[in-house]
Amino acid sequence: MKLLVFLLLVASRLSAQEEAPFDVRAHYAKREFMIPMRDGVKLFTILYEPKDRSKTYPFLLLRTPYSIPPYGPDEYPAQIGPSPEFDRDGFIFVFQDVRGKFRSEGEFVVMKPYVPRKTGKEVDESTDNYDTIEWLLENVSNHNGRLGQYGVSYPGFQTVMGMIDAHPALKASSPQASPSDMFVGDDWHHNGAFRLMYAFSWLSANARVREGLTTERETPFDYGTPDGYRFFLDLGPVANVNERYFGYSVPTWNEFMEHGTYDEYWKAQVVLPHLNDVHHAILNVGGWFDAEDFYGPMSIYYEIEKRNPENESVLAVGPWLHGGWNRMDGASLGHVQFESKTAHYFQKEIHLPFFRHHLKGAPDPDLPEAYVFETGSNVWKKYADWPPPEAVVKNLYFREGEGLSFEPPTSTGDAFDSYVSDPDKPVPFSAETRTTQGHLWMIEDQRFAASRPDVLVYESDVLAEDVTIAGPIIAHLEASTTGTDADFVVKLIDVFPGDFPDHEPNPAGVRMGHFQMLLAGEVFRAKFRKSFESPEPMVPGEVTSLEFDLRDRNHTFEKGHRIMVHVQSSWFPVIDRNPQTFVDIYKAQEGDFREATERVYRSKEKPSYLKLNVIRAASGETGSRE
Repeated sequence: MKLLVFLLLVASRLSAQEEAPFDVRAHYAKREFMIPMRDGVKLFTILYEPKDRSKTYPFLLLRTPYSIPPYGPDEYPAQIGPSPEFDRDGFIFVFQDVRGKFRSEGEFVVMKPYVPRKTGKEVDESTDNYDTIEWLLENVSNHNGRLGQYGVSYPGFQTVMGMIDAHPALKASSPQASPSDMFVGDDWHHNGAFRLMYAFSWLSANARVREGLTTERETPFDYGTPDGYRFFLDLGPVANVNERYFGYSVPTWNEFMEHGTYDEYWKAQVVLPHLNDVHHAILNVGGWFDAEDFYGPMSIYYEIEKRNPENESVLAVGPWLHGGWNRMDGASLGHVQFESKTAHYFQKEIHLPFFRHHLKGAPDPDLPEAYVFETGSNVWKKYADWPPPEAVVKNLYFREGEGLSFEPPTSTGDAFDSYVSDPDKPVPFSAETRTTQGHLWMIEDQRFAASRPDVLVYESDVLAEDVTIAGPIIAHLEASTTGTDADFVVKLIDVFPGDFPDHEPNPAGVRMGHFQMLLAGEVFRAKFRKSFESPEPMVPGEVTSLEFDLRDRNHTFEKGHRIMVHVQSSWFPVIDRNPQTFVDIYKAQEGDFREATERVYRSKEKPSYLKLNVIRAASGETGSRE
């Protein structure tokens, strides 16, 4: 008995030591530099290196436009790396204000394009990354000659740019929630539809003209109300933003207003065509419920696989909001529970082992091609390929009586459902009252929208067995409008059973019975149905085929649940209002906005459906919560 007590005491002390805060100041020395680039511009850089010099260490680099506080040689953060495990393991951490931001010299250009054929001293984010690594190798001692880089969101984009024409010392990169194409699927547009709410808030805080070097962030925009729906509706057409609020002081916003199609301005920012000859290891990270950049990490993964088939590339995706794997425990999101601390699992079992192996020569963690969390069943899955080859494409059809079924429709002719889309009363994106989009709307209960007359609702019968999907979700609509343009929003939803228990504790009093969990949703601007470069008006009353990607998911609709689909024509103010007339929306006036009647067809001859990658059986794959 005494031995058992002793062992328990020792175990508790070890556990307490593991959980004790790590003293960064006691273990790391801090230095600050101005690192010169090839064109003479100097970038402000902070370096934290281990005080223990009995061994050498690799560099871990993060470049960001969001500042790298605390500034000052005697000021230390509570944590340096992406998780406490990195701090304890020991790296030479390097943080840099990118060109033109905070204490770095030069001009900041939002999504500065890569320059493929450079002459003289031309620079881009790729060259700045290369020059920084070269300087570090030559001017910092006690390194092992290897460098890794990572970043989330815009710093993820910086990471991707560093992967292009990479420095030979770069051995591992982890782009996380990086954008890849700002017109097709990331921060500023989705399928050509302008993401008004996010673009307004981000540009007002990050892209105004700067005067001199600074450590201060921009003052957040004052909306004068907590009600973003009211604020943006009162704004009127997007063209009013400069006159009422920005005063032409945000250059990038001004540029957006001049580029309403997928022209060279947008194409020049796309990173995907340049992902050739990527030879070092890649850990590409995304979150299933990322409100800002989910198209980016998936498209970057697919592109690297296509262009660099021999690359040691890993895709890791969990049930997270934008960057949530580094700043939350991942046990829940909104009102949905995942039954384990998924972010902690990622940090300890995927993130750190990846960098330790490639930068320190630690044992190979044998990470699979795809390490993804399957929501619904709430287990981690390992796949040798993504999408899993055992997934079978099946169509989930819109049916009569607001039904939804894997069996094709039996109605003939012009069977359809319709609704009136009124730009003066757009469908809200969330039931929350807020001025910025936030993150939780990506998994929010959709009952607030299901009751609106301008939202079509299709629902399956109660599932007699689990239905698991893994891979892209493609919406196929046969639709018409009385206008000359229209937006179509499609949402895939998991409806919980009526007797699903409420959470305990439950301070918000949320009732989980028949909870409509948003699983995936996307918008398509119909004038771009043939080409993002050359939009064409819709022909009023003419049935038109529209097909667009709701992006990948790995989810189990469990037995006893139902599958639901919503179709609507506004998602406001996350997406700007479509006037429903064929105009340049950035220059539209009040008189251009008109009501339109939208029809969605569901007959044998004109079916509307979702293409799902359905896994019939586990096929030997094993799942684990942790």
